[in-house]
Amino acid sequence: VSTQSTGGRLVCSPKYNGLRCDVLNVSRVALSPDTLVLVDDRDNRAFHVFDTNTGRELTDKPLYHSQEICMLALDQNGPTNERNLAFVDKNSDLFLLQVRHSNAMSTTKKIGGMVTSIMWHDATKMLASLQDGRFTVWYYPCAVYIDTELLPQSKVHKDAGEFGKNPQIVSFIGHHCTLRRSDGSLVSTAVSPYPTILQNYVAQSKWDDSVRLCRFVKDQALWATLAAMATAGKHLPTSEIAYSAINEAEKVEYIAQIKEISNNAARNAEMALFCRQPVEAEGILLQGGLIYRAIRLNIDLYRWNRALELAIKHKTHVDTVLAYRARYLEDFGLEETDGTFTQYRKEISLDWTTIQNKITMELENERGK
Repeated sequence: VSTQSTGGRLVCSPKYNGLRCDVLNVSRVALSPDTLVLVDDRDNRAFHVFDTNTGRELTDKPLYHSQEICMLALDQNGPTNERNLAFVDKNSDLFLLQVRHSNAMSTTKKIGGMVTSIMWHDATKMLASLQDGRFTVWYYPCAVYIDTELLPQSKVHKDAGEFGKNPQIVSFIGHHCTLRRSDGSLVSTAVSPYPTILQNYVAQSKWDDSVRLCRFVKDQALWATLAAMATAGKHLPTSEIAYSAINEAEKVEYIAQIKEISNNAARNAEMALFCRQPVEAEGILLQGGLIYRAIRLNIDLYRWNRALELAIKHKTHVDTVLAYRARYLEDFGLEETDGTFTQYRKEISLDWTTIQNKITMELENERGK
């Protein structure tokens, strides 16, 4: 296997132990400007990820899916560290994962079922598929990493009956998607040009132009796409406008609260939490030195053991964790069964006035950072 530039120059020759080129086909290979993915010919559940610039495999071991992989495709634009792989397994389920992530398989998300063909857009993050007798286009499938409720709102579909029996997508360029019918003939179908324009605006950080475009088009799918992209870009004013347009009142209120946070680390952590990434949110807070917020984050998520672990490690707010734990058990009429909490409860007295004063002081110190 070798990769070559458009001028015919050899770039690299990626390989792994046991590679058999004679069994490779278009459904077992995915290529982007910086990444190559090959399905293992000995185990169709495994796939290898290579850097096309060096030919080096990016992981010590191949990545494994629970089922055999039938087809796969890499997106063609965007930052290298956000490269997305879409693949379909033998159950015809469609998954998305970030192949350049340090723990790639943890990012695997199912986004569809009964899928028979997939194709990324040549210049944006749009993904086309044939799914359960319908031609479906996800305007921004990466919304699954940000807000899963936006995923079904940011896609459009139409009946695929006009394409005949068992069609396959062969290209998705510009505003047209080309499919091959079972008799070999090609047929083209049009896709709205507005998602491409929107993604180009977002890539250039033209947020005002993005909002004006959505207001002109008046399409809920486009608004949902903008909501996901603005949230991913941490542009809260645009995110707030987009969520308001699709009637997500509770999320608009939450974003408004985030906007009032003056500390950058705390605001970024809240955005990570909004995207359902509590581990990342905790990491941001700890790196920013906001120990109390990290502890309080775990308390609010009822991750009591982690909250106590952080409090003990940093020797602060142990009494805060114990007090909130005691209140929680009292509200639900439960008794303490965790030995660690029982031990520290015997050693530390709880005074809510002292705890509230400590919390107030922490918040004041945070505003000064």
